[in-house]
Amino acid sequence: MTAARPGESRRSKRTLLTPVFLLLLVLAPAEIGLAQQPYSKRMADATIQRWPDVQIVANGKTLGDWAYDKNTLLAGFAAVWQNSADPDCYRYIQHAIDRLITTDGQIASYKPEDLSLDEVALGRELLLLYGRTNEEKYYKAATTVRHQLDVQPRAPSGGFWHKKRYPNQMWLDGLYMAEPFYAQYSAMFEDRKAFADIARQFALIEEHTRDPKTGLLYHGWDESKQMGWANPKTGVSPNFWARAVGWYAIALVDTIPYFPEDHPGRKQLIDILQRLAPSIVKAQDSQTGLWWEVMDKPGQGENFLESSASCMFVYALEKGVRLGYLDPKFREPARRGYQGILDRFVKPDSNGLLTLDATVYGAGLGDKLTPQNSYDYYTHVATGPSDPKGIGAFLMAAAEMEVAPTATLGRGKTVLLDAWYNSQKRTNAAGESEYFHYKWTDHSNSGFSTFGHIFRNYGGSTETLNEAPTSANLRNAGIYIIVSPDIPARNPNPHYMQPADAETIADWVRQGGVLVMMENDSGNSEFEHFNMLSEKFGVHFNAVLRNRVDGSKWEMGKVSVPADIPVFSGAHTFYMKEISTITPHSPAKAMVTDAGDVLMTITKFSKGTVFAMTDPWLYNEYTDGIKLPPEYENYEGGKELARWLLEQSVSSNGERSK
Repeated sequence: MTAARPGESRRSKRTLLTPVFLLLLVLAPAEIGLAQQPYSKRMADATIQRWPDVQIVANGKTLGDWAYDKNTLLAGFAAVWQNSADPDCYRYIQHAIDRLITTDGQIASYKPEDLSLDEVALGRELLLLYGRTNEEKYYKAATTVRHQLDVQPRAPSGGFWHKKRYPNQMWLDGLYMAEPFYAQYSAMFEDRKAFADIARQFALIEEHTRDPKTGLLYHGWDESKQMGWANPKTGVSPNFWARAVGWYAIALVDTIPYFPEDHPGRKQLIDILQRLAPSIVKAQDSQTGLWWEVMDKPGQGENFLESSASCMFVYALEKGVRLGYLDPKFREPARRGYQGILDRFVKPDSNGLLTLDATVYGAGLGDKLTPQNSYDYYTHVATGPSDPKGIGAFLMAAAEMEVAPTATLGRGKTVLLDAWYNSQKRTNAAGESEYFHYKWTDHSNSGFSTFGHIFRNYGGSTETLNEAPTSANLRNAGIYIIVSPDIPARNPNPHYMQPADAETIADWVRQGGVLVMMENDSGNSEFEHFNMLSEKFGVHFNAVLRNRVDGSKWEMGKVSVPADIPVFSGAHTFYMKEISTITPHSPAKAMVTDAGDVLMTITKFSKGTVFAMTDPWLYNEYTDGIKLPPEYENYEGGKELARWLLEQSVSSNGERSK
């Protein structure tokens, strides 16, 4: 067979009309409207139709119940849900996991005796569901998976064996299977000592598999140098398999966010990502923006452009930029890669459902008797459409690229959330005391995790202040948010606003800070001391109860926001349950009024800005899309408020958003 030309696969020749354009040619008018939806939404909906009961068939085979492929798919659904508050995506994740675990957290199809890192990956979805619901069954199941890492065999240097039947071997794939879960579990349940071990896993395999010439990573490393595929001097396998490098890249960007800011392993992992990213870009096909199955042999022999790895690289590059780990120059390679994916790989399947084509169904390294190490092996593995690894990776990439246009708006800006005036704690399933109630790390109904995710989607960083504000600890904050100060009924030891605190905060606003004050109703929040601060900006919160809601009579909490006001673009319908009201005076200006009551105000105060409102309306229960009817636009309101706040704030280098 003749070699494929650069930019052309032996499986998919370039045509004048792209698959996406061909699809549009045959769409009816109603379907054209559907085609205008984001690709993440369209692919997620098509996947739900294809596998409604999460019984996945790929390459003519039904996937096992507890399979890492499902984690990749569901991680894509999680990315779409978190970026859109699409309840169908969340419910798909929950349905998939609830089929696999019992009410007491047992996992029938999990095989801990295999000691395979592949068995660990789905633990991430258990943690997602535990965080959202606080149901103990998810915690118990996640803890069962976490215990595997305590007994997972290790090579002499400390690296996890990929599987029990692969002694002393580290594969790039295994870093994705284990480390994001390991880090997330450690962050949720305060196991700080684990982060050094997590960083060591990444560092070990990079040290031994990184090629000094290309900067790419070989698929695997056998520390014992006994496997048939192992280089007798270095122990590495001989080829750069694109998806293996992709697994490692997305593992980095999914693990780093869980590291404590002050942990040395965080910088270590960012440095690894910064070394890897240029090598990924150098291997990118110049014509299509895609990546080849064997990365260092473009256009050679039977080599071909592969979809899942291309999606992984787009995701890792764009997310790395958004979170500030990578230079913004990497956005352009990500954009070109994503366009190449849409042009070549996104198309309808035989049933007319959108899918991703040209995904490698599977590849491995084998063992000494049947070494799967050759270039010929990688270029002759089975490929095709509708593989959960490819679709999951596409959903991740699409979710990132759809927020990319505004993903650097908040770069260099810190959003600081109070945990002093509202410092409520609860005991989690592990028996540990943790902050909750309007907190970035609270993923349950009462939390602000969705609001925090919105800020991070704009490129801002989110931090928490666990002590009284001072000029020093406010210095680097661009936005400071105080929500629903405690009362003794909610916290037996509340911290009340003090005159010195109020003056410190006011001085910070005068110098250009953006303050957000969100009160609550009279039965859930403190007013007298908080008004000591708010009145400096012309805002008096009234200790009343408004918008009491009877059960699910949502209309009782309905607030209509007109189109011609600052902050929000266009008219909106919001849901605000059990709120207070505001009496404004100069310099505050009423922004939203409902039935004669002022609910939101804006104050320009010297160089700074103050936004005040009568409810912490952006907590997860009424923002993440699961509970409210679709007519209520709290999630969209949160996006627009976060953007406006970032536009008012000044970055660490003294610049405002553009």
